[in-house]
Amino acid sequence: MCESCGCGDPAVIPFAVHERILAGNDRTARHNREHFRDHNVVAINLMGSPGAGKTAVLEATARTLGGARLGVLAGDLATDNDATRIRAAGMLAESITTGSACHLDAEMVHRGLHHLPWRTLDYLFIENVGNLVCPAVYDLGQDANVVALSVTEGEDKPLKYPTMFHKADLVLITKIDLLPALPDVRLDVIEENLRAVMPRFEVLQVSARTGDGIAQWVHWLRAHQQQPRTLCATGAGV
Repeated sequence: MCESCGCGDPAVIPFAVHERILAGNDRTARHNREHFRDHNVVAINLMGSPGAGKTAVLEATARTLGGARLGVLAGDLATDNDATRIRAAGMLAESITTGSACHLDAEMVHRGLHHLPWRTLDYLFIENVGNLVCPAVYDLGQDANVVALSVTEGEDKPLKYPTMFHKADLVLITKIDLLPALPDVRLDVIEENLRAVMPRFEVLQVSARTGDGIAQWVHWLRAHQQQPRTLCATGAGV
């Protein structure tokens, strides 16, 4: 169980205390956002379930986004396995191990920045802890929220976890190369369910293994870098 958010259990974290925790988090997030804005670093909060393909997408991004300076803060409860994979792909990476926390918060990100030459980056990817609930609640100072949703997770995840997808600026439907082995999974149904919960529907279908859709993902990143930057927290858009 997450010790800071209580995973929605009011017996663990009373509502008033939770509100104060979020207020402190938001102050640190604004501080992070000022850092990123002042140094022209695009910060992407990459969220999704365990096994959704977040790390694989980052590896494919490193292979495709040539010429850009890329860094990753990789969040997990334990191990630095993802950071090790990302470094092997040619990106700077630092692991943030949360212990029992089911999400990253702004202070964790701020501390993680001390271990990366983040001021030299074009893009900072914050690979959040694998979870479709708590990460959506915490502002980290990011420019955009991106959610990885694997076809292997089924069609109804957007309806079962609407808050995550309501906060998404982009959803990457991942592992589409596996669709021939999943005859009961329909992409059109996944997208229909995403339309029902996303205020601004924006979806890309990708496969990190085959490279399908990765060029479109890189195009989205480059276009996002050129958009005006603000200090406002992201919700359903920047």
